[in-house]
Amino acid sequence: MKHYLEAWGLKGLLWFASKLPAGLSSRLGGTVAALVGPCLPSSRIADINLHRAFPTMDRKTRRRLVRGCWWNIGSTLGELPHLPDLPEGAATGPGWRVLNDELLHQARKSGRPVIFFSGHLGNWELMPLIVARYGMAFSPFYRAPNNPLVDQLLCRLRRHIVGTPVSFFPKGKQGARDAVRHLARGGYLGVLGDQKMNDGIEVSFFGHPTMTAPAAAALALRFDALIITGHVWREGPARLVLEVGFCLDPKDHASTARSRHDMIRHLTQLLNDELEQWITKRPENWLWLHRRWAKSCYRNKKK
Repeated sequence: MKHYLEAWGLKGLLWFASKLPAGLSSRLGGTVAALVGPCLPSSRIADINLHRAFPTMDRKTRRRLVRGCWWNIGSTLGELPHLPDLPEGAATGPGWRVLNDELLHQARKSGRPVIFFSGHLGNWELMPLIVARYGMAFSPFYRAPNNPLVDQLLCRLRRHIVGTPVSFFPKGKQGARDAVRHLARGGYLGVLGDQKMNDGIEVSFFGHPTMTAPAAAALALRFDALIITGHVWREGPARLVLEVGFCLDPKDHASTARSRHDMIRHLTQLLNDELEQWITKRPENWLWLHRRWAKSCYRNKKK
């Protein structure tokens, strides 16, 4: 019954958001989330993460950024039903644009498999739609919700947003096998690489050792795939920008002095460094609510 109630509640919220203009839906979702979110237990995790990432930041600024994080989450939820209809390049109001899109054109012309690497910044659900319109609809790795009904609802919504049939690879052994087959056929893959992975590899993130998923680097090496980095940031309510970062070609970093394991670590560190730069530039756009570092970092910590 809990699963049904959660799924019905999410479906109701999305239906309500779809009946509002995109800008209003984004503002309303952000306002409600910014009011309620800071009172929830996960905001304590966000505060600890901010203090760990920016140790000289004062408490007032951290609280402001926690509210901004919740605003971004609420806005993202309010925008979801409207993403397929947002115009490209609108001068004002809701819409989206792309920076450095020449890298997308180059990647498509290369004829090589491509892994798109990003994180939970801005409205991260927009990136698949935009990349699909450049002719490279990708199938993402994702962390499936514990509620299978919510999982089904979100997968249907994401396919609708992209506008073309795509597969979804839930994290785990089966999802990894399916992703390998997908890349072997020359497909495109999406990876959100900013969450902790206990059985990942240890690299640095904001100056601290961090267990990180090596999938993007390992698969790029295995299939001679390009890694295109990019993230979405918001200019205003339902007004979004996809900024393409760089194209990472594993061949450019090959070295006889490095083993395959060292190459994976090196490439994963480069991707973490890119994430860190994005987050530092617009910290309110990142999802600070999950435990990014070791569990011991969150024990007996006071807000």
